[in-house]
Amino acid sequence: MLCHAQGHEIVAVANLFPQFPEDDRSQEELDSFMFQTVGSTVIEAMAQCLEVPLYRHPIRGKSVSQDMEYEQNENDEVEDMHELLSLVKTKHPDIEAVSSGAIWSDYQRVRVEHVCRRLGLQSLALMWHREQQELLEEMVSSGLDAILIKIATMGLTERNALGKHLGDPAFRATVARLHAQYGMNVCGEGGEYETLVLDSPLFPRYRIAIDEAETIVLSPDKLAPTAFLAIQRVHLEPKNTTEGG
Repeated sequence: MLCHAQGHEIVAVANLFPQFPEDDRSQEELDSFMFQTVGSTVIEAMAQCLEVPLYRHPIRGKSVSQDMEYEQNENDEVEDMHELLSLVKTKHPDIEAVSSGAIWSDYQRVRVEHVCRRLGLQSLALMWHREQQELLEEMVSSGLDAILIKIATMGLTERNALGKHLGDPAFRATVARLHAQYGMNVCGEGGEYETLVLDSPLFPRYRIAIDEAETIVLSPDKLAPTAFLAIQRVHLEPKNTTEGG
């Protein structure tokens, strides 16, 4: 949305996805150093809502090069990103930039910039070092509707967070309390939670509705459980575009 507000045109969605067996949805969560993998089953619906083409590539590599400065390694997951963006550039030779959601992670920013330099693209990280409470409020007030689909921090549970909307007052109060008590990243930048967008001002005609989801508990720790929603089926709902005439 920030890219759109600054006059950039969104021409494609690029997604790196985990490979996992149908009978073991727990493997949808790769615990990648770079990429959110939970919710990847919904990315096709998201691209349909944005009305732009979708390009996908499986994550085959691991986090091999873990120093702050990235050293190119064919077995690293960063090279999967390079392959994916190379494909996008082949299909859309006029593209100039790649947008990512990094806020504070130098690890991620450095790697996105490394790949972009190799491909002659500009890296856009328009949320970089934004004050997180302000950013969260801005996202909610802008009309962005997102739900929490993964939790992994002290104080967030299946009951008070998983499946909750970002704009839910009770959830926002919980986040504010955890930030005050433990210094939790309000926007989940430290991996405390991950989200899935269901509606956005950038979706002109349809929003995403979840039909079926399963809660997968990876760690049942009573103080800091790790769990996620495995989205099994969604559909697109028409938006009311006739308001105001």
